[in-house]
Amino acid sequence: MASEEIGYRGPTACAAAGITYRQLDYWARTGLVEPSVRPAHGSGTQRLYSFRDVVVLKIVKRFLDTGVSLQNIRTAVQHLRERGFCDLERMTLMSDGATVYECTSPDEVHALLQGGQGIFGIAVGVVWRDVESALSQLHGERIDTGETLVGHNPADELARRRNRAV
Repeated sequence: MASEEIGYRGPTACAAAGITYRQLDYWARTGLVEPSVRPAHGSGTQRLYSFRDVVVLKIVKRFLDTGVSLQNIRTAVQHLRERGFCDLERMTLMSDGATVYECTSPDEVHALLQGGQGIFGIAVGVVWRDVESALSQLHGERIDTGETLVGHNPADELARRRNRAV
């Protein structure tokens, strides 16, 4: 099934991105990373995040872990949003702690390092693969039917029984 046809509930997105539910909720309420599949509409509704949303959540987490300010992270996420999150897996995001730079080629990374600007980088392709691996072990949800898709976790008997009962 194509990743565009699958959504992930909050706890699954948290597990794959390595964040707490409190962080996820705050980032959604403040517009940092909002669920693109289904936002929450009042009490009792479930947000549903796309694969790309989860990748962005993990990128935000990595930037926070390296000390980039939330304000600069917001600017970087807004830039990615304006680009339509295209070619994320081929991108490297570099930061000197104050500014986040997008590099799409090794030459750009090299030029940034030569200028003394970049201190650390996030190869988004690596994050992409990490999220793919994590989500393959967790549950997704078909966007069109709401059917629970069981990950490759052999220990989750309850989810298998739930799907058989439907």
